[in-house]
Amino acid sequence: MSGGTLILLALAIPFVAALLIPLFHKQPNVRETVTLLAAVLLAIDIYTLLPMVLAGEVPMLGTLEVMPGLEIAFSVEPLGMIFACVAATLWIVNSIYSIGYMRGNREPRQTSFYVCFAVAISATMGIAFSENLFTIFLFYEILTLSTYPLVTHKGNDAARIGGRIYLTLLLGTSMMLLLPAIIWTGAVAGTLTFVKGGILPETLSPALVGVLLFLFVYGIGKAAVMPIHFWLPAAMVAPTPVSALLHAVAVVKAGVFTVTKVVVYVFGVDYLVNAGTADWMMWVAGFTVIVASLVALRQDNLKKRLAYSTISQLSYVVLAASILTPISLVGAAVHIAAHAVSKITLFFAAGSIYTAAHVTEVSQMNGIGRRMPWTMGAFAIGALSMIGVPPTAGFLSKWFILSGAYSAEAWLAVGVVILSTALNAGYFLPIVYSAFLRKEDENHAKDHGNHGEAPLPIVIALTATAAGTVLLFLFPGQLVTLAKMMMGIGQ
Repeated sequence: MSGGTLILLALAIPFVAALLIPLFHKQPNVRETVTLLAAVLLAIDIYTLLPMVLAGEVPMLGTLEVMPGLEIAFSVEPLGMIFACVAATLWIVNSIYSIGYMRGNREPRQTSFYVCFAVAISATMGIAFSENLFTIFLFYEILTLSTYPLVTHKGNDAARIGGRIYLTLLLGTSMMLLLPAIIWTGAVAGTLTFVKGGILPETLSPALVGVLLFLFVYGIGKAAVMPIHFWLPAAMVAPTPVSALLHAVAVVKAGVFTVTKVVVYVFGVDYLVNAGTADWMMWVAGFTVIVASLVALRQDNLKKRLAYSTISQLSYVVLAASILTPISLVGAAVHIAAHAVSKITLFFAAGSIYTAAHVTEVSQMNGIGRRMPWTMGAFAIGALSMIGVPPTAGFLSKWFILSGAYSAEAWLAVGVVILSTALNAGYFLPIVYSAFLRKEDENHAKDHGNHGEAPLPIVIALTATAAGTVLLFLFPGQLVTLAKMMMGIGQ
């Protein structure tokens, strides 16, 4: 099967699933079988593409010209391959988790949930395989619109307010900043096609390069760089599987993926080094990493603590890109995968606790690890990965980022990573300690029921992603190879 056909299937499989799912809204078992089957087929399709990319091929899908100079076109380069593998793999696990969560909590509108989720995955594949800025912008907007109903799923006032903030910030930044940046790029470069090393002309002044970079970084609101971050905690009103989609599978990863892709394939590392106007990005990313960590320390609500942790961890990718060394950008690419598998584990655990115990606050979790050892064991692994402790995937990405920072003598970045690591420990380790080593509150069983673990699909999913967090550390070969191929290292 040709590379172009495989790209088309990657876009079509989840979209066709979205069309089929409503046909079985009165048959939940069949409806969810369709979702799982589509997720498995997508993963098979993506992993069939993987050997081609590892062999140095660039699979492409023929272009569709919308108007002169604007084409919808797809190609698979190493960074996009990483993103697609992450999203396709985690869709399977998230689908298994969703079955247990949505049924266990008797959530309404489950059919529309699965439909919107499938459309979001299709849009994610479009972003991952976009050949040019116009295509990535188109699918970026589809992703925003398809996830809005998921954010507002509960239909209450909090959900509507959260959804309004979500839509306003993401659409506002993309229309007012990202779209002008794309139009400006097309005007000065004469093309919107991604090219390794960049497409901008040498005649563009350093000041204008800095302004254009600013428009891209803040126009890509899904990267949640402060102060364009409020949408993320606001969206925590959504069901936990949606939070997992936002934080791990698609939305925020689409943001940092796009920032990294713009740095490498629109500006080019050497171009930005010569222009000398990217230093501000390191300060902004460092500020976001530290301040979001400080805010996380103060959150008693578990999902809000995880949300601010995500804001902080996302800016590791932006920080790594701002260092402008090949090895730091390898770290940025690796962190996209490492954070995805680790953070989805944490959100799965949060949803498991809510489903089994109806507990939402950190202060209510004393001794809960003895009732829910699988859930809290997985949470501990995800937390250690966020801190960057081996043998977890988070150590791997931080190693590359710090290596790049040391080689560039970017001491600000070094300091940010070290300080934030201590802060990560400060807001994660007390949760693990309380869950396993503190005495359970006397009224816990009375207030929250004499519960054990959550339904089996939830436990299977969070155990799988926790195992994946360790396996990614132990067997990082293909991930690191793709990240190095992106930067031309070892070729």
